Amino acid sequence: MAGPRKIHFVSLGCPKNRVDTEVMVGVALGRSAGDFELTTDAEDAEVIVVNTCGFIGEAKRESIDTIFEMAELKKLGACKKLVVTGCLSQRYPKELEAKMPEVDHFLGSSDMLKLAQVLDGKADRMLVGNPADWVVRASDPRVVTGPRASAYVKIAEGCNRSCAFCTIPQFRGKQRSRSADDVVREVEQLASQGVREVNLISQDTIAYGRDHARDARSNLAALVRRVADVKGIAWTRVFYLYPEKIDEALVDLLANHPRVVPYVDMPLQHASDAMLKIMRRGHGKDRQKRVVDHMRKSIPDLVFRTAFIVGHPGETDADFDELCAFVAWARFEHVGVFKYSDEETCASTKLDGKVRALVASNRWRRLMALQRKIARAKNRALVGRELEVLVEGPSEEHDLVMMGRHRGQAPEIDGQVYLSGEVLPGQMRRVKITQASDYDLVGDVVDAAPASRAKKKRVGLKVLPA
Repeated sequence: MAGPRKIHFVSLGCPKNRVDTEVMVGVALGRSAGDFELTTDAEDAEVIVVNTCGFIGEAKRESIDTIFEMAELKKLGACKKLVVTGCLSQRYPKELEAKMPEVDHFLGSSDMLKLAQVLDGKADRMLVGNPADWVVRASDPRVVTGPRASAYVKIAEGCNRSCAFCTIPQFRGKQRSRSADDVVREVEQLASQGVREVNLISQDTIAYGRDHARDARSNLAALVRRVADVKGIAWTRVFYLYPEKIDEALVDLLANHPRVVPYVDMPLQHASDAMLKIMRRGHGKDRQKRVVDHMRKSIPDLVFRTAFIVGHPGETDADFDELCAFVAWARFEHVGVFKYSDEETCASTKLDGKVRALVASNRWRRLMALQRKIARAKNRALVGRELEVLVEGPSEEHDLVMMGRHRGQAPEIDGQVYLSGEVLPGQMRRVKITQASDYDLVGDVVDAAPASRAKKKRVGLKVLPA
């Protein structure tokens, strides 16, 4: 009797895509009589699913390269069916259908459940639907694929803003918030599976619930409190806030709730009034400074992550210098920097004042170098402190070494804490920090060790001079 067919998933792009991929994994593993099993080796898979990103040029290139790489396995491997899903196929369905005959089925950014039709062999080739047709629900199948103690939870889809550089509303649709009851139901399910950390995400998290009838349960602060109060959840983290006036109830939770992490993720994009206007951000630098200053003063031990775009049309040397001065003033713990790229349907594409690629690259390097010094100093200030660390599992870089994260490190995007001591994945352990590099830390476990006597190799990081 033939065994289950093997299926391989490739998930590209943001954590929101990761959740969509996990729903499709749940769809695949939920087929009758164990029809499918996951494989991490694409060469062994009979079915390969590539969940693409279509946000900017670099992400599109990575998606296209990955599709063609997987298509080769239809010739050289076991692959009989190649499925492309996500933002790239949502954005360019006709173009991909015509130019990628190697692909057997196309699904869009809201067609995760249609994978069942594909696996049952009853699907058309083109299955890209209306992005407004679906929002993830607690009843949807989902299998968490990362460290089992941590999970992302989408609280909304789409976006109502009109930033000049962004195409996401065009292929993800308008804001569609989940009900708070449904979000909490999913978190309860995850907690029952051993998840300790919940990371709330959407495209515009601060706007959660505004598309619903006004009631006390449909605002972000009320949702965060309910999630943090779910039994078994130790850390609740909030991503993708927008720099507008922050609800004081949310600030209070970030400052005082024992299970709401004092971590703010707020992409600011720039800090020059002229650039913020060109980018259609709807505010100026003064508001951003007020928001950052207020949160710093109101939330003890706040960790602030943000992101900026350099090389946007119209950005002058003076604008960039103003951005650098802002970063030096704010001293963010974590910063992502992106080089602008023209996207054919963005308002920014039509603007004059294009910045040469070499200039944009130099600005990227300068801003990253500035932030690296700040991050190094912030990390060095943690040496000697005891921090609670969520153990994730074995390190990919150091044999026999375990790693985890303290509450100021978000999964997969911030640094790690490399651990000396006896630990198990999913544990919350007390760790004394002994070394610091630009982004990672090393620490000794100082609380009571579990029964296991297995020895772990001690780690040393290369620390760059100031």
